[in-house]
Amino acid sequence: MMRRQADIARGAGRTRSASLLGLWLVILLLMSGLAVMPAEAQLVPNLGGQRAGISAFQFLKIGVGARGVAMGEAFVAVTDDASSLFWNPAGLVQTPENQVFVAHTEYVADIRHEYLGAMYHLSDVDVVGIAFTSLHMEDMEITTETQPMGTGRYFGFGDAGIGLSYARKMTDQFSFGATVRYVQETLDALRMRSVMIDLGTYYYTGLGTSRFAVVISNFGADVSPEGITTPLDGTPVETFQSFSLPTLFKLGFAMDPVLTEEHRVTASVQLNHPNDNAENVRLGVEYAWQNTFFLRGGVKRTIGQRLLGADETSEESFMLGAGFRATTSVSTITADYAFAEFGRLGSLHRFSVAFTY
Repeated sequence: MMRRQADIARGAGRTRSASLLGLWLVILLLMSGLAVMPAEAQLVPNLGGQRAGISAFQFLKIGVGARGVAMGEAFVAVTDDASSLFWNPAGLVQTPENQVFVAHTEYVADIRHEYLGAMYHLSDVDVVGIAFTSLHMEDMEITTETQPMGTGRYFGFGDAGIGLSYARKMTDQFSFGATVRYVQETLDALRMRSVMIDLGTYYYTGLGTSRFAVVISNFGADVSPEGITTPLDGTPVETFQSFSLPTLFKLGFAMDPVLTEEHRVTASVQLNHPNDNAENVRLGVEYAWQNTFFLRGGVKRTIGQRLLGADETSEESFMLGAGFRATTSVSTITADYAFAEFGRLGSLHRFSVAFTY
């Protein structure tokens, strides 16, 4: 009798695993199918083909942390550490540990991107966090139409931001988070400032490890530069056009089709709807061995582009990465690396380290 019950339990477990895997495959095929369809037959039309260049603070769209980037940035339904400060504030309550997170990106054209974040548990269900981000580069020599080789004078460019986050686990399955962020951009004598918010949710469906997340990032009022600049005709200009913020709506789904004590495979799919570019689908996968060694990969495809092959509308292509986690007597340290191929712009390298306290 006991043997029969065990056989029935094993059979039920296999049936449930097969059902969950089937659910994942259906969702994967549906969402990636949006990218495969030709433009005239898309379920989600390419509404962003003519929107490029309408938003300010573009550095806010640069992915933070090697883990999330290596998974193709299909990460809003996966994030469960301090990098949630960037990806999805609701993810902050997915881990019981306090954590500090540092990330560095060698971006294109000798541009560097830095990120520092920390999270702290007020209780079992409440978390607060703070994050600093910056984009910087060496000063550049000023050139004009009459002095194309340089004027001997230099100008600087830089972006900086600070964000405060709060997340709460409303139930065992549902979490909510919000971030308020102050951002400043400086270009020579001109400066732009803004306050914006991120809102995120994180929901476990109850079907195995499957979960989905909805995030809206960088929501706020239009901004315009402040300051005075003088063009070649010598007439000072102090009134400028206003620009929208790079608002981004993200819908993600993730699950662990393989989950044992030794092996874990996490698969994720995400649909992004930016206000200043075309909609895109991102796919990511992570393999973990004993929760110590990690391998990751991901791709991005613009709506209307085929899943297999080059994306003709974007320089972003595929991402790869690896990570390692070690536990010491005082902290658990995680180090990650990500490589991203950017076509004609070259390749990007990201490094991030997180440690608990």
